[in-house]
Amino acid sequence: MVELLPLSNIEPAAVEDLLDAAFGADRFERIAYRIRNGMKAVPALSFAAVEKGALVGAIQCWPVAHRAADGTATPLVMVGPVAVRPDVQRGGYGRALMAQMLAAAETAADGALMMIGDPEYYGRFFGFTVDATGEWDLPGPFERRRLLARPVNGYDPPVGAGMIGPR
Repeated sequence: MVELLPLSNIEPAAVEDLLDAAFGADRFERIAYRIRNGMKAVPALSFAAVEKGALVGAIQCWPVAHRAADGTATPLVMVGPVAVRPDVQRGGYGRALMAQMLAAAETAADGALMMIGDPEYYGRFFGFTVDATGEWDLPGPFERRRLLARPVNGYDPPVGAGMIGPR
């Protein structure tokens, strides 16, 4: 049976090993790493999936912001990575981690959620859409259809042009 725990209960080296296994050692080249550069994950929204004492999955969330041309900064919470050990992928761990994070976000998030992900999956199961993100920009190349957002805890994603980056 899987146990969902605060990610802060897990050794950081074990999390890094999981992320390498799930995404490869070149994961640091991804645009998401540029966006959250220098930030620390939000403990209240970051979780681990542990089964039989072994780390099988993790989700991290990060404090980022949408910065409009007029200087207005709107806080957001960047979801991801959602990582599952390759040998147990498709076992429901990622979905369980997302559900745990979304439940926590209903009271702990200090901004709308955003992510770079598969719109068919994250839209269908978790309510993420491109509705607000059409004019958002990221610090590097990205697929616009994969830039997603979702309201949570009374916060709506900002609409309009703006750069996403660390808070």
